[in-house]
Parts: sequence; C-alpha cells; structure tokens
Amino acid sequence: MVNGDKTMGGSVVIGAGATGVAIARQLAESGQRVRLITRSGSGPDHPAIERVALDAGHTDELAEALAGAATVFNAAMTAYHTWPETMPPLFASILAATERAGADYVMLGNHYGYQQTTGSVTERTPMAPHTRKGRVRADLWQRAKDAHDEGRLRATEVRAGQYLGSGAVSPFTLLVAPRVREGELALVHGNPDAAHSFSYTEDVAATLVAVSGDERAWGRAWHAPVITTTVRHAATDLAELHGAPEPRLESLTERDLALLSFADPLWREFAEMSYMSERPFIVDDSDIRDTFGLKPSTLREALAA
Repeated sequence: MVNGDKTMGGSVVIGAGATGVAIARQLAESGQRVRLITRSGSGPDHPAIERVALDAGHTDELAEALAGAATVFNAAMTAYHTWPETMPPLFASILAATERAGADYVMLGNHYGYQQTTGSVTERTPMAPHTRKGRVRADLWQRAKDAHDEGRLRATEVRAGQYLGSGAVSPFTLLVAPRVREGELALVHGNPDAAHSFSYTEDVAATLVAVSGDERAWGRAWHAPVITTTVRHAATDLAELHGAPEPRLESLTERDLALLSFADPLWREFAEMSYMSERPFIVDDSDIRDTFGLKPSTLREALAA
C-alpha cells in the first residue's frame, strides 16, 4: 500500500520488465530505497524494494506514490501491437505525476525514432521516423524534452536496442535462443549475417542508474553500451555455451510471420521494423563510453544470463 510518505527519498521505478527489475535491483544493492510500481505489484523480493500495485495511467494516484522521490525511472511498456494507442497516454500520466512530485525523470527508450541511415546511428542522428512505432517513441521523448527545456523538471533518456539477457523479450530471445538451445532449426527475423547492435539488460539498467546521478546527463538522450554482432555469431556462441550442435538458421518469410500472427498479434508488428534487421544496423555508443566510462558486457556474458 502507498502511505503518502513525503520523506520517502530514493527512487521510484515504473515497470517490472527485465530492465525495470534490473534497475530496481541495482539501486537496492547500492543501498538506495526503491519503490517499484506495476499494475500487479510484481517484482524482485528484496528488503530495500517496496512493490506497489498501481496503474501508472491514473495520474493522481501515481503522483501520490511518487511523493518525496528524488528520481523516477520510467521503464513502463504496453503491449507491442498497441503502442500508438496506449503508450502516449501512459507516458503523459507518468510525466505529469513526476512533474507534480518534483522528481527527476529518467526514461527508457530505444532506437526506433531515428531516420533511416546507411551509417552508424548516433544521438545526433535526426529523429525522423518513418514507422508508427518510431513516431511514438520520438514523440514520447520530445514531450519529456519539452518539459525539461521549459524548466518543469529534469529529464534524460537512455536508448537501448534489441535485448539480450535474463527475462529479455526480443526477436532473438523469442525466436532464436530457445531453438538453438534445443538443437532445432531457428527462424530469424531478418538477415542472420547482418551486423546488429544488441543491448544487455544489465548494461542498460546500469546506464539508467549512472545518468540519474550525474549533472551532465540532463536534457539529452544517451545510447546504452551495445554489443555489435550478428545473429549467427550470437547463436553460435549460445550453442557452444549450452553444448548444443551448430545452429541451423533460416530467415522468417512473410508466410511465417502471418502464421505466427494468428497466435499472437506481436508478430504482425515485426514487419514494420524489418529495416533494422534485414541490413546492418549499427549504433554508436561512444558518448556514454567517453562521458561516463561505461562499457558493454561481453556477448558471452549476456548470453550466459
């Protein structure tokens, strides 16, 4: 239950996906008190983590739960196929409640908002998305940036790529990893030999925590450290870690996606983002390395998790 304690201090994390859980755990292990807000009240069992069951779309109730917090980490996520309808009102509620609470605002974002480019993507690549979900992501950050520029709060965003790690949800973890571990044929979304920048959940969480405590972070976005490799290389390393045979990989066809979509609308949405997986998609993480000294874990460390 939320007690409305105005002297809570510490941090609030909204969302208990793989990254949200990692943020809460890392903060708690550093000695902070953490309030973790989800609809169901789920999250890790830790003496420094208070789990709160609350719909973050209810602004007044959320503002009460945020009272006294120094920093709010927004790692919330709605169902992938509902983003255009559900993400804007949810994030507007979180932003408004954070502003009311007088807390700093740290968003978890991704790379969807950038314009297509044949080169590497930096934080200065124009936000000119051509997809629905890209437009959603770009707009969510712009609203937070506007609030920052107007002096209503301090905001920053950490952008992550396709996830690796315990509890991560991504085309690799859903389609490839389970099949590779069992020595079965794995269907790949896109070109298995195209270089891609992956993000390890623990690295992303560490980046969010790092920027939240540094005056240089505010008013701009940062790329979390990335592991750049191919799906084939990642699958081969995963097979070796599990003593499985050499991976057999084939690209998903439109028919495959259509069949998967009958069971889960998530797969229907993948077609829109195919440009990120059919050819190289390289993210430049030099800003976070040079400014904060953060580096990615190794591919094997991410796969072992």
